[in-house]
Amino acid sequence: MKPMSKTTTVGFLGGTGIEGKGLALRLARVGVPVSIGSRSRERAREVSRELNSQLGRELIGAAENREMIGASEIVILTIPFEQAPAAIDAYRDCFRPATILVDATVPVKFLSGQVRLIELPEGSSSESLAKRLPPGIPLVAAFKTIPAHVLADLRAALECDVFVCSDSAAAKTKIMELIRLVPDLRPVDVGGLEAAGTLERMSALAIGINRRYRINSARFRVVGL
Repeated sequence: MKPMSKTTTVGFLGGTGIEGKGLALRLARVGVPVSIGSRSRERAREVSRELNSQLGRELIGAAENREMIGASEIVILTIPFEQAPAAIDAYRDCFRPATILVDATVPVKFLSGQVRLIELPEGSSSESLAKRLPPGIPLVAAFKTIPAHVLADLRAALECDVFVCSDSAAAKTKIMELIRLVPDLRPVDVGGLEAAGTLERMSALAIGINRRYRINSARFRVVGL
């Protein structure tokens, strides 16, 4: 697997939502080629125009999901978890060899105003989705604990860690290199994909803190590292 560079194409499956938009903006701003994917090519173009207007330059492309996946070396999954399994099944034949899928989904639900993690037999959404991918397509869990609203506000300094885990050491290294391109983000290697369940619980904890204190910016940084 070749090293990460600013010429590596990053596509977003679910790039029309707030988390996808925020990550696309942050990466495009530092020069990474970015493409927004959608089931509707026109919807993807609409969002790319919106984001390019914020950036003041034409930096973000747009494509229908199948086209985007086939053209991307890294695909970041930022759709709600309940839609993720069907999306992977629908597009699994579009991944070219050695494409990396980055899973940012968190399986949560809200009951009586309280956030609850959905317990999955595989242990995490990332482990569940990894089983649905074609052979040779590594999955990396990342960006699970960063608030979408903070990502989407380019005036906000991120100043937090991104916890990264995968069963592919090469894919994990490449995604950590991508994260380092974004100012104020520090990647932290937390091991194999079995750590994804812990990250999803941390995300649920942060969501609960946000709701309890009526904020939208709770996130994590490891002190002493």
